[in-house]
Amino acid sequence: MILNKNDNSQVLPANVTGRSVAHSKRWLVAVVRIYHEKKTSERLTKMGIENFLPIQQEYHQWSDRRKVIDRVLLPMMIFVHVDLQEQKEVLTLSAVTRYMVLRGESAPAVIPDEQMLRFKFMLDYSEETISMSSSPLSPGEKIRVIKGPLAGLEGELVTVNGKSKVAVRLTMLGCAFVDIPVGCVESIEMENEHGIK
Repeated sequence: MILNKNDNSQVLPANVTGRSVAHSKRWLVAVVRIYHEKKTSERLTKMGIENFLPIQQEYHQWSDRRKVIDRVLLPMMIFVHVDLQEQKEVLTLSAVTRYMVLRGESAPAVIPDEQMLRFKFMLDYSEETISMSSSPLSPGEKIRVIKGPLAGLEGELVTVNGKSKVAVRLTMLGCAFVDIPVGCVESIEMENEHGIK
C-alpha cells in the first residue's frame, strides 16, 4: 500500500516537470515562401504545433459581384509558439526557410507573450481594417480602449496621416494599428508621472 502511494507521488513530479516544459514555449516568427502561408499553417496544426497566421477578411467589389477575401496581414510570416524540439520540427517543412533574427544575432528573435496577446485581440475584435507599419512610429500615449469592440485593448495612441489610431508594437515587425475615435480611449500613463506616489 505504501509502495503504491510512493509510486503515485513519483508520477506527480513528472507531470509537474511536463507542465514546466510546456511553459518554456516562446513565440517566434517563421519565414515561409510567398503564397505558402495558409498551407504551412495547416501543416503545422496537423503536426500539433501551435501557430498563428494573421488573416483579415476584406470585401472586394467588382462590377458584377462582391466577394469576401482573406488577406494575409504579414506576407511570408507565421507566428509559432514552440519549445526547443518543436522549433526544430518547424524547419523540417519545405516551405519554411528560416526564423526571423535581430540584426547581429544568430538565435531566433522572441515576440513577447504580451505583444502577441494584444495583437491577436486586435485582430479578433476589430471591425476596422488593421494596417501594419514597418517604418518607425514615434511612441504615443499609453492608452486603454474603453468603448466599442476593442474595449480592454491596451496600446499606444498614435497619429497616422492626421487620424488617431491605436497601435500595438511587435518586436522587429513594427506596429499593427487601427482607426479609433479619441473618445473611445483613456490614458493609462504611469501614476508617478502625474505626481502620485
